[in-house]
Amino acid sequence: MRLHRFAAAVVGALAVTMLAPAVANAAPMNNRPWVVTVARGLDNPRGVTIGYNGAVVLAEAGRGGRSDKCLENPEGGRVCLGLTGALTSVTQGRRGWTQQRIVGGLPSLAGRDGAQAVGPHDVSPYGGNEYAVALGLGGTPQSRFQLGIAGLLLGQTVLARSDRNGRSVRSFGDPAAFEGRRDPDRQGVDSNPYSILGTRGGAVAVDAGGNTLLNIDRRGQVSTAAVFPNRPARSPNGDPVSMQAVPTSVVRGPDGAFYVGQLTGFPFPAGGANVYRVVPGQRPTVFARGFTNIVDLAFDRQGRLLVLQISRDGLATGDQTGALIRVNRRGQHVELVPGRLTAPGGLAVAGDGSLWVTNRSTSAGRGELLRISNV
Repeated sequence: MRLHRFAAAVVGALAVTMLAPAVANAAPMNNRPWVVTVARGLDNPRGVTIGYNGAVVLAEAGRGGRSDKCLENPEGGRVCLGLTGALTSVTQGRRGWTQQRIVGGLPSLAGRDGAQAVGPHDVSPYGGNEYAVALGLGGTPQSRFQLGIAGLLLGQTVLARSDRNGRSVRSFGDPAAFEGRRDPDRQGVDSNPYSILGTRGGAVAVDAGGNTLLNIDRRGQVSTAAVFPNRPARSPNGDPVSMQAVPTSVVRGPDGAFYVGQLTGFPFPAGGANVYRVVPGQRPTVFARGFTNIVDLAFDRQGRLLVLQISRDGLATGDQTGALIRVNRRGQHVELVPGRLTAPGGLAVAGDGSLWVTNRSTSAGRGELLRISNV
């Protein structure tokens, strides 16, 4: 899947309305969910996880840079490299919430205004003191060579550490190189690692460009866990289209299987996104359907599926309103906090049952982290 069908398309569809007022804190009424903004000023915040010692850790895709290391954007203009990607930790103390960039200097590609950002897309605890990070690309592995040494990490998964001994980042796997060698979906080489989940044997990662779920073992060896199929769709003018899957999220379910959500490719039909269930060694099966532009998944403490949509009505509408949907035991969709999300990018469930959502995920300097309780 080409970059303009995902990163640029998402930003372009939402940019025209990105000047809406910020989400305000709200007090609970009539047992409704309580939404609080606990972090602001983030650069294109994406995936979020519950980290070590109870900290909430999120990935910032950054704002690119003004270097001469640039690539042509298929939508027009250029995206340039900067070391502005980061991991940010949010903790609660006696005086309230504190946000701190625990790892910085990660590669980021974006336009001059920070739009169309590609960089750290997701983060997951790994081992006992590190975080696995998926670094996006949105192109072929060869395109990295135009960006110099700093750009070579794009399209890779890395392990990041920040503790009393200092900070470090090391390469862990290279999904982009694997896509370049194997092209598992046979639709042309294109890699954009977008989600990662640490496991006992290493990690699994979703490549939105390659339409794959990948295994990454502890030695950094990459292999195919699942390929997600194209599906027939209709373009806005009614012509038949082979719509790519564009998987964007992976989570382990209460049954031990992996669950993968899809954004879908063009024409981004409303209600056209599925959640797939993946058991190693078996073909993916549809677990739930009827969603729109899924960007992340989670399961709550009751084992119910939570689905985060970057757009409630579909990217093609240009509406930036997102949606957080809970699927009950009967398979019914219940929208939580309707109208409160703006281009959300990541979702995590804390031990106390509260939900954490990155908001304004396609905005440099205006991104937020929300805590949703009483759900």
